[in-house]
Order: sequence, then C-alpha cells, then structure tokens
Amino acid sequence: MRDDAHILVVDDESVIREGIRRILENNNFRVDVAASGQVAVERLQEDDFDVVVTDLKMPGMSGMEVLKAIRILQPDVPVIIITGFSTVDTAVEAMKNGAFDYLAKPFTPDQILGIVEKALGQRAMLLENFYLKKELKDRHGFDSFVGESKAMQKVYRRIIQVAPTDSTVMITGESGTGKELVARAVHRNSPRKDQPFVAVDCTSLAESLLESELFGHVKGSFTGAVQTKTGLFKVADGGTLFLDEVSNISLTTQAKLLRVLQEREVTPIGGTKPVPIDIRLIAATNRSLKEMVGEGRFREDLFFRLNIIPVDLPPLRERQGDLPILIGHFLQKFSREIGKEIRGLTPGAMASLERHSFPGNVRELENIIERAVVLAAGDLIEEDDLELPSAAGEDAQLFCHYVPRTADELKETKRHVREQAVAPVERAFVLDALKRNDWNITRAAEEVGMLRPNFQALLKKQGISVREHSMNP
Repeated sequence: MRDDAHILVVDDESVIREGIRRILENNNFRVDVAASGQVAVERLQEDDFDVVVTDLKMPGMSGMEVLKAIRILQPDVPVIIITGFSTVDTAVEAMKNGAFDYLAKPFTPDQILGIVEKALGQRAMLLENFYLKKELKDRHGFDSFVGESKAMQKVYRRIIQVAPTDSTVMITGESGTGKELVARAVHRNSPRKDQPFVAVDCTSLAESLLESELFGHVKGSFTGAVQTKTGLFKVADGGTLFLDEVSNISLTTQAKLLRVLQEREVTPIGGTKPVPIDIRLIAATNRSLKEMVGEGRFREDLFFRLNIIPVDLPPLRERQGDLPILIGHFLQKFSREIGKEIRGLTPGAMASLERHSFPGNVRELENIIERAVVLAAGDLIEEDDLELPSAAGEDAQLFCHYVPRTADELKETKRHVREQAVAPVERAFVLDALKRNDWNITRAAEEVGMLRPNFQALLKKQGISVREHSMNP
C-alpha cells in the first residue's frame, strides 16, 4: 500500500466524511475532504489525487455527476462509490459508467482500507499503460511545445485528457506563456482536427465589430453593412472556436455569447432566424475571471460555462529546467532562419539569462534570442548581445521599456512588480508553516489562519510540491 497516496473524500454527512478521513490518515494517507460535489470538482481542478471516495446521494451535485466530472478532469483516478443498501443498483450502474467499485453502508475500517488499496493498485497499472500509449515523441516537449519540466508535463497530460472530448476549455496564464499553442494542440489532438480552427483576438476589435465578427450580420442591418457576413461561430462549424483574451468582452456581448453557448445556435445581427452551430469552444485569459466576477465586470454564469476544464499555463520562472532547452530550441531555429552558425552562449550570457525574471515569459525569451543571433559577431552569443536590463534595475527598466496605456494595463504592471517583491516572503511563509506542521497542508493552513484552498493556491503559485519537500526536508 502506498503511504503517500493523496485521497479525496466527498460526502455531505460530516460523520461519514470525517470518519473515513481519520481511518485513512491513521494509515499514513494524505486526505482532503469535500462536503459537496461542487467543492469536490473545485478541488479536482486545483490538485491531483490518486483515489476519490464519494457518496452517491448528495444534495446539489450527485456522486454520479462527480464521477462524470472526474472522467474528464482526471480520467486515470479510480472512483469508489459509497452507497446505502437501497441504492446498490444505482451503484452498479455507476460502475458501468467508470467507477472502480462501490462500498455499501455500514462498512468497517478494514473494508474501506482494503478497497482503497485495490484502487491504488489499479491506478498504478492504468498509469503505466497510459504513459506507454502516450509516450511523447520528443523527450523535450509535446506537440508544438518545448520543455520537460513537471509543470509542463502536467499541461501536456491535461491536453491529452481533454482533447478527445467536446468539453469547453479555459486556458489561463500570463502573457507570453503560449495560450494559443495550447488551444491549437487541443484541436490537433481532437476528433475535430480536420475541421476549421478559428482564432479570435477579443482585444483587437471594438464591441460592435466583435459582435459582427462572432455572430455575423445581414445586409443593411447597420450603417456600413453593405453585404451579408457569415459570423465566425458559423465559419468554425464542425471545428474549434478559440476566443483569446475573453476577459475583454463587454457585459452586453457576454450575455449574447452565453445565449449562443446555451442554445447552440446563433442569430446574425439584424437577422430573425437562428442558425444551428456545432463548435468546440476554447477561451483564454491572462486575467482572473473570478476577480472580475466579484467586481461585476464578468458574468458569473458565463464564467461557469467557460471554466469547465481549466488549463493553467505556468510562467517561465516556474518551469524549472526548461530554460536551457528553450534557449537551444530558439538558437537552432533562428540560426537556421537568419543563416548564421551559432554554436551557443558564453557562460556570462547564460548566467544573465538564468538571472532574468522574464516578465514576458517564453515570448520574451524568443525575442531575446532572435535579437542576439542577429547581433552576434562570432559563433557564440555574448552577454552584450542579449541587451538585458541589469538585474538590480530590472523592474525599473520594465517601466522604461513599457509604458502602460490604460488603467487596466497600469494595474497589471503594478501587480507584476508587487508580486516580484513579495514572492520571497510568501515562499518563506508557507515553507515555515509546513515545516512546523510536519508538511500537513490542512494543519498548516489552520495554524496560520487561512482557508485550505487559499493556502494551497500559495503553494501552487510558488511551485512548491509538498510531496517532494516532505521526502527531502
């Protein structure tokens, strides 16, 4: 039995929920609990689990619905259904839909431990088979991505998991992390790969033009509508529609977008007859839609409709080990394109890149290497060829090179500088709390006075793996 396995227990009855938690924790398992199906799905979006134990009958979101969500979010995770004797038939039906096994109430500690051990054994075999089938063609990346860090391996796995489905995907990440690359990778690995992939930059068009682009219009519907135009929803019919920077859509357009997603039909501006559509929607944003919902700038119902399968792209500074691989990739690419034979970087140039924080992420690195290849006088790139700001004045230099043009851009730039300053303090804070509590996330969060999801979000932000640190204190 693995004593480091991570298990999620879902039950609306606290006596059952906490009883199972005690049994499993007493046997050295790491256990999270959720009092509802909705909370369980949120946890599954935030963290990876080895086994899920869920009650079948719960108010709101049932155990069967939790099972269906897991089949998309973490399809290799065994699900154990807890049920009363009166609903055993339903539990058997759940097994037909992918559950590992069921356990009828009342049950003994030995019974729950035994079934969890069997589920862990099945997961080990599933994972081995999964990686044999999905072994990456290039050990340094996947599809059009370059990188082999744990953070990116998680992204690759999520793409492989979600691509065969028609579920809506929400890609989040800072500017320059490659959100459109994820959208295209999902499309290329999906059954829709031979159909259109249509990308829309929601920041590049005024609201009236964006609506016309998305939904289309009929001739004469407004000034300048000299001919009927087919909207991009219809152009993408049968394929994938990618809405980049969806946070920039106005509340009025958000309402129309929600209606299209609910009804699966679109009515052109000035038209009266709705047209059915068959698309897979992927959205992306570099801003927190949750915060925008709280501020009243993004519809909550649309947020939930878009955020079915989240894919969070890590910034370059959190992709440990990927920097040399990316540098080598871009060196080869631009040396070939520009027609120069560049063998590599001098030690000083490499050290400068390793110290750089890359606020512009992979896109910034790509631009730096392209410029350096052009400027290099010899076959090695020198530190001066990179034209990087000094490490001490990097944040100040950021303002010199980039002047915000809107209040939102100013807010985003200030946020970045502030995060850079507080990051070391946050990291020390969470590590110290975990050490004091023997690397137990729940106890550490309680001790410092934080909700567990918020404490866990800090861990994710800092790229801290409790499992790795607890094994190598």
